[in-house]
Amino acid sequence: MSEPRVIKKYPNRRLYDTVESRYITLADIRRLVIDKVEFVVIDKKTQDDITRSILLQVISEQEHQGEPLMSQDFLAQVIRSYGSAMQGFVGSYLEQSLKLLASQQQQIRDQMRGVMGSETFDSIATLTQKNLERWRAIQEDIFRAMSAGGTTGGNNAHTNSRASEPEDEGPEPHEKRV
Repeated sequence: MSEPRVIKKYPNRRLYDTVESRYITLADIRRLVIDKVEFVVIDKKTQDDITRSILLQVISEQEHQGEPLMSQDFLAQVIRSYGSAMQGFVGSYLEQSLKLLASQQQQIRDQMRGVMGSETFDSIATLTQKNLERWRAIQEDIFRAMSAGGTTGGNNAHTNSRASEPEDEGPEPHEKRV
């Protein structure tokens, strides 16, 4: 196994990738993790390994963007685990659980590719991702309209595409429902 990539953290809080000879961001660190690139982050001043601290910053940044992965209750339970007799067990348990989850996800992906073929699986995955993005856009439009007092201004493609559709609002107030 080759030596891990060295990232240096300077006193000005900037991260420097010694392989690419450039300053990088936490988003770049996240990409290294996703790409399974082995690296260490060294504090330039003290020469301490601060990789865990930087990874926690990446997690914190991710938790503030989009939908959080960890609930407030989960985080509180993790904090309570520090200093208890179970601290080592909890950390090991969480690590093994995530490894098992990743392994099971890969097995399911492999089985789906085997059943449907690689191209079909990839097409379905792409379609699912596009549908999810559309659903999120619609949700954002709805939330935006709700926060704006229910007016959208008619500039939204989603509402414009439905403008000519008849709406079934139910019976008139004087009609009796059966």
